[in-house]
Amino acid sequence: MTKVIKRFSLLVFLISVATNTWAANVLRISTTTSTENSGLLAVLHPVFEEKYNVSLEVIAVGTGKALKMGGQGDVDVVLAHAPAAELKYVASGNFIDRLAVMHNDFVMVGPRNDPAGIGSSKNIEEALRAIAQTKAVFISRGDDSGTHKKEKALWENAGIKPVGDWYVDVGQGMGAVLNIANEKQAYTLTDRGTQIAFADKLDLIVVFEGDASLFNPYHVMAVNPAKHKQARYDWAKKYIAFVTGPEGQEIIRGFRKGGQQLFHPDAL
Repeated sequence: MTKVIKRFSLLVFLISVATNTWAANVLRISTTTSTENSGLLAVLHPVFEEKYNVSLEVIAVGTGKALKMGGQGDVDVVLAHAPAAELKYVASGNFIDRLAVMHNDFVMVGPRNDPAGIGSSKNIEEALRAIAQTKAVFISRGDDSGTHKKEKALWENAGIKPVGDWYVDVGQGMGAVLNIANEKQAYTLTDRGTQIAFADKLDLIVVFEGDASLFNPYHVMAVNPAKHKQARYDWAKKYIAFVTGPEGQEIIRGFRKGGQQLFHPDAL
């Protein structure tokens, strides 16, 4: 009986050691679905993992949830695209070392026949007013993501409170929203990276683009170890240095789909 207990204790100890060793080589990152759906992380992250012999555990959710996870200390790094919300977490002391990584822009996609006629709009406010006035179906992410935050701000700037059967709030990620909009032949706001990545799967086209207010910057931040002692700040610093350094920035610059560049590096 004593031998059995000793063997069991040894097994528990070995499992514990193995688990702790594995955990020590894992960096947890919360990020927006656009970086995941675009395919960028599948190209960027393996280079970092091989270089530093560390596994990256990515949780791709809406930016609001990604920021919340970082604020709770559930991850070590946050990569997001909602500057105003990010800065609140920095000001509260939850995040440190915030740096610009890359940018693209938001675009409005919709049916090829453009039923609301937004393609001829002078600005995004005029485009949104046309959608509201014609009650053309619009799919909203409704998930507190960076894209959803931007969409709400755009409606507010246009002086419109979107309500009615034409405005459909689905609470889904960007890829799912594009598929829903495609099925319903509806309009939606998307980041250009995900739009390019999904272009060959959709019958929707870009119907409005180019407004200065559609600029879409991405920033990376480390979870503050002074506030969240479990945060792997040592690895977080390496990750931030990688994605904002020459190697990571060149990978971002060179990442293309269908010959189109999805993101533009900002750190160099």
